[in-house]
Amino acid sequence: MASLQIRRYEGDDEEAVKEIFTMGMSEHVPSSFMHLLKQPLMQMLCVCVFCTLMATSKSVILPILAVTLLLAGGRQLVSYLFNSYIDESMRRDLNKIQETYCSSPNTCFWVAESDGRVVATVACLPAEKHPECLELKRMSVKRSHRGQGIAKAMCRTVAEFARSRGYLGVVLYTSVVQTDAQHLYEHVGYQKVRQFVVPEFFAKITNFSLIEYRLDVQPSPR
Repeated sequence: MASLQIRRYEGDDEEAVKEIFTMGMSEHVPSSFMHLLKQPLMQMLCVCVFCTLMATSKSVILPILAVTLLLAGGRQLVSYLFNSYIDESMRRDLNKIQETYCSSPNTCFWVAESDGRVVATVACLPAEKHPECLELKRMSVKRSHRGQGIAKAMCRTVAEFARSRGYLGVVLYTSVVQTDAQHLYEHVGYQKVRQFVVPEFFAKITNFSLIEYRLDVQPSPR
């Protein structure tokens, strides 16, 4: 932590920021696949396929092969959905960070630099559904630099920014499979507000939900 510097985003940071975000999101594919396997619908589908083929083919190998292919397809689908989300995020704001986060006094994008290398990111902008709050976004820390208090420092940076701008709180959204992120936010004082299923079709049938957190801050006196 001695060499850590949290500073505002600069144009030369773009590729490092995108790489950290992409790697961070890709890490959630295995846990999301495990979440899929725990869903009753997926389990019922696997059982039905196995039993049907077992009864009609009189073979053990074919049902096992079919279920294996079904699971492999599910894994590929999860990967595809995460890659689609990454691409959408690039189009939405990460391809235009300066425009999205650096053109208003109530928005900001920070990077954490360690030994001259960008190792973490976080951003904030006014929350759409909570006008009295800022929304924390794009929090990600390189795997090699986790466990060093960097994420906590980034959270404090956003909270202090919100306080200095007169906002009453900071909100954020994380997914049900991001358990490490949930523990982090709760440790630094965020309170769970609600949990809701993502409206997209695949999310509904797999019960993939988001969790909304909020941190209340005391505005700085003006």
